[in-house]
Amino acid sequence: MSDWVKKDLNKGELKFEIDLDKIKEGLDKAFNKNKKNIKVPGFRKGKVSRQVFDQMYGEEALYQDALNILLPEAYAAAVADSKIEPVGQPQISVESMEKGKPWVLKADVSVKPDVKLGKYKGVTVPKQNTRVYKKDVDAKLDSMRQSQAELVLVDRPAKKGDTVIIDFDGSVDGKHFDGGKATNYSLELGSGSFIPGFEDQLIGHKAGDDVDVKVTFPKDYQQKDLAGKEALFETKIHEVKEKQLPKLDDDFAKDVDEDVDTLDELKDKIKKELKEQKEATANDTIQTDAIEEATNNATVKDIPQAMLDEDIQRQMDQYLAGIQQQGIPADMYFKMTGTSEDDLKKQFAAGADNRVKTSLVLEAIVKAEKTDPSEDEVNQEVKNLADQYGMKEEAVRGALSDDMLKHDIGIRKAVDVVVDNAKQVAKSTSNSDNEEKEDK
Repeated sequence: MSDWVKKDLNKGELKFEIDLDKIKEGLDKAFNKNKKNIKVPGFRKGKVSRQVFDQMYGEEALYQDALNILLPEAYAAAVADSKIEPVGQPQISVESMEKGKPWVLKADVSVKPDVKLGKYKGVTVPKQNTRVYKKDVDAKLDSMRQSQAELVLVDRPAKKGDTVIIDFDGSVDGKHFDGGKATNYSLELGSGSFIPGFEDQLIGHKAGDDVDVKVTFPKDYQQKDLAGKEALFETKIHEVKEKQLPKLDDDFAKDVDEDVDTLDELKDKIKKELKEQKEATANDTIQTDAIEEATNNATVKDIPQAMLDEDIQRQMDQYLAGIQQQGIPADMYFKMTGTSEDDLKKQFAAGADNRVKTSLVLEAIVKAEKTDPSEDEVNQEVKNLADQYGMKEEAVRGALSDDMLKHDIGIRKAVDVVVDNAKQVAKSTSNSDNEEKEDK
C-alpha cells in the first residue's frame, strides 16, 4: 500500500508499507547474512539457531539490516503503484517499525515536472541553403593544390607566403631564455605561427642576411615570465623558398584522386561531396532549430535541482571521458587549462536548464504521440548497436535495459515528428545570392 501526497509544485511525500510476509523474508535474510559473525555462549561461532538468537537479542536487532535489504524493492513498488516519476535520491524516514505490524515509511521525493506542450507540429524554421557554388568547388581545389605544393629555392628577397629556413636566438634584457633558440627552423611567412611582428620583419630579406628581430610578447602569453616583455631575436636566414602550386589539369586530378581521370570528373566529385556535406549540415541545423522552437513553445515550471545536477554531472562525465580517450587524465587536463572541476561544472551549468527542459518536452511528445517503441524496434536497436560497436547482442542487453532502449528510440521518434512536420521558411534573398545562382 502506498499514498502520494503532493506538497509543492514538484515535490511530495510518498508513504508506503512493508507487509508482514516481506518483513519475515527480510529478517530471515538479515539473520543468514550475519549468522557467521554471531557469537553466543555455548554455541560455536556461526552455529546459533534463529530461535536462540531471538530469545537472547530479540528480532529487533535485525530490523536495520532487514530494512536495508527490503527498502529498494519496497520503494520501487510504491513508486510504480503511485505512478510518479521521481528524480534524484529520496529522503526516507521510518514512521513505525512495530513488532507484528507492517512497517510504515515515508519518502520525501522530487518528481519530474508537468509539461504543457505548445505547438510542436508545424513550427517554422529558416530554410537552409544547400546550393554548391562554383567558388566552393574552386576553394576546395585550391586547398588540394596547396597540399600538393612544392617548395623551391629562390634567389630573391623573401615575401609573404614564402618559407624561410632560419636560425634564431632570443633574449630579454640581454638574457637568453628557454625555448628561445632554434637552428634550421622552417617558417612560413604570414602563417602567424610566431609572435606577432616576427614574421613581418623577415620579409624583404634574402638568404645569408642577419636580421635583428624586435618583438613584444603578448600580455596573455602562456609563459608568464615573458608576457608583455620586449625581446630581441638574432636571426640568420639560410634559405628562401617559394611555394609552387601544381598546374590545375587532368594530371593533377589523377594525382590527388585515383578514382578520376580528368579535372572535370574531379570537379563533379567535389561538387557531389560538398552537396552531401551541406545537406547534412542543413539537416542538423533544421533539427536543432525545430526542437528549440518546440521547446520554447512548451511550459515547464520549476525544474527540480536534482534533475539539473544529474544533467551537469552527465555532461561533465562525457566531456572528461572524451578527454581521457585522448590520453589526458582529468587532473592533467585541469592543470593544462588552468581550470578546476568547479569551473567545468559552472560551464555546463549554464545550459542545464535548457537541456533538461528539451528532454522533458521530447518525453512529453512521446506520450502525446504514443510513439512507444515496439518489441521489434527494440530488437532492431540492439542489433544496430551490436553491429556499430562490434559487440554481441547479449552484451548490449546486459549493458542497456529495455527501458533505456525504449526511451532512446522514443526520443528519436519524437524528434522525427517535430522535424518532419516543421515548415521551412526561405530567408530573404541577397544580391550576392542572386549573382551566384548560375554557379551551382
